[in-house]
Amino acid sequence: MIAQKYRLKKQEQAGANVNFSPMVDLVRDPRWGRVMESVGGEDSYLGQVFAKTMIEAYQGEDISQLGNAAACVKHFAAYGAAEAGRDYNTVDMSEREFRQYYLPAYQAAIEKGAEMIMTSFNTINGIPASANQWLLRDLLRKELGFQGVVISDYSAIEETIAHGVSKDKKEAAYKAIMAGVDIDMMSNVYSNHLKELVKEGKVPESILDESVFRVLSLKNKLGLFENPYGNIDEEREKKILKSQEHLEKARELTAETLVLLKNEKQVLPLKKDSKIALIGPYADNIAILGSWSIYSDKAKIPTLKETFQKKVGVENVLYAKGSHILEERDLNHILLEDGLEPIHTEDEKEKEQQMLEQAIEVAKKADVIVLAIGEHYRQSGEACSRANIEISQIQQNLLNELSKLDKTIITILFNGRPLVLNQVAEKTDALLEVWFPGTEGANAITDVVFGDVNPSGKLTMSFPQATGQCPIYYNHYNTGRPHVSDIRFASRYQDIPTESFYPFGYGLSYSKFEYLDLRISSNQMDINSSITVTVKVKNNSNRPGKEVIQLYLQDLVASVVRPTKELKAFKKEYFEEFEEKEVTFKITPDMLKFWNEKLEYNIQQGEFKVFVGPNSEHIMEKVFVYQEAR
Repeated sequence: MIAQKYRLKKQEQAGANVNFSPMVDLVRDPRWGRVMESVGGEDSYLGQVFAKTMIEAYQGEDISQLGNAAACVKHFAAYGAAEAGRDYNTVDMSEREFRQYYLPAYQAAIEKGAEMIMTSFNTINGIPASANQWLLRDLLRKELGFQGVVISDYSAIEETIAHGVSKDKKEAAYKAIMAGVDIDMMSNVYSNHLKELVKEGKVPESILDESVFRVLSLKNKLGLFENPYGNIDEEREKKILKSQEHLEKARELTAETLVLLKNEKQVLPLKKDSKIALIGPYADNIAILGSWSIYSDKAKIPTLKETFQKKVGVENVLYAKGSHILEERDLNHILLEDGLEPIHTEDEKEKEQQMLEQAIEVAKKADVIVLAIGEHYRQSGEACSRANIEISQIQQNLLNELSKLDKTIITILFNGRPLVLNQVAEKTDALLEVWFPGTEGANAITDVVFGDVNPSGKLTMSFPQATGQCPIYYNHYNTGRPHVSDIRFASRYQDIPTESFYPFGYGLSYSKFEYLDLRISSNQMDINSSITVTVKVKNNSNRPGKEVIQLYLQDLVASVVRPTKELKAFKKEYFEEFEEKEVTFKITPDMLKFWNEKLEYNIQQGEFKVFVGPNSEHIMEKVFVYQEAR
């Protein structure tokens, strides 16, 4: 009704007062499709940093001001730990593991003033989150002090019946309201049963009053009683939606999210006078937006083909699709889900061969091949878990055939999760990870490929050697038989390396950065002191660029097993050509705390390692001792 009143087109919707974001779930298994939503990836510290930043951006200093909106942190809690990486699946872990790694990002969001929390679909300690009194009342409200609104995820309350903890919708409504869920999203169990439950005396009026008060309080904070349509302003929308200023900012920021994974013989950036064969199913495709782009204005989204031609001229860009994104069987499955007609087997096989032959002929005429491949946008996102996270065989075949031409190949990879890239990396000279980069994605990619922007992105998740390695994450525990050499009775695989293919924090640049002279201000520390860490970073190239300097810590001996390393700080610094900088970090006692065997959050005295480097594997190290103050 509001949209009709203001004659808003779907792709130009405005007036929202709540964002269902940020999604701060810790994710260690790239088989899970919702990896693409996570802001912190596999790292708890990153989740905290990004959660606080996004909430500050959404809510501002005064949430009632025009353009601000309430942040809704999701999914509470530990949804990213779904077993086997399968969406909506069971979560089961120790409370210490939960508190150490999964809880901190939610806690940081609450401390930053997030107004809403969304429950998760999974179980915690055997109880679905939307019916879990310990989770929502004891932990969230009493311990963490959250005073805002709790909303269920889509029909999550009703789904407690399928979980087997509610016998019907009425009991589901009872368990959720008693657990502390204020708003039932979509299942209507509250609207159909709460009144009856209150009349029967099963739900105290005071419980209902609490939820109503929290919802009304949020509406009051947002200023909706005085001005319910305040964020809907047609004239303002014309100036802001898709404004040139915002498009330029999107282009700039998108370029910083791209991660250069390989660049043999410095084949990137490309020379603008090169004859380029632009090949692949993503070369002329607006599906680079990904699966959360329902209302995008697709008529105004440039493709790689268009941006390449604009950058270097139509005469320098030869195009061929080369293949579909998926094999016929898999593509038909997705087409039918979207209500589209399936492709026809005999015709399609002939077309596939024709596309491949055309791509080979186009590639023969070029100096360099730029191959745009990746996941289908319906392979990543909610309900898009995958048991095999490799590139489809039809695209791998395309790459294999092109590699026989003995030409330079630059692969641009579109995807929403870490993929197994061994075969892709083997056949390509340069590999640029671009994710699903959004409206200005093609422009941003073009800026990086041709060197107008120097890549500086780093991976927030480890890329595995094989799907069978999953879950995989850098901050794992040592075992009693850690993999330190190729001996039989150690924690290792027989058929693949134990390490990731590309580690957490990894990402190359057109600049060449060198790390030198790691120093610490003291080799001893106590509760009343801190240690300053200093490292020299030099740009050994004539190319200015940005580098993310990363600091990790390891507790060498503790009462419980501690990770091999944990990210504790990072800085992104800009370097002029051949510039050297001294970068400093401060290690404080809070950075050494952890949840011990008694579920106490404190520090234990002993030795610690500090690591500094460009990623989680290529690092320098020093040792210091923490001791109790005398």
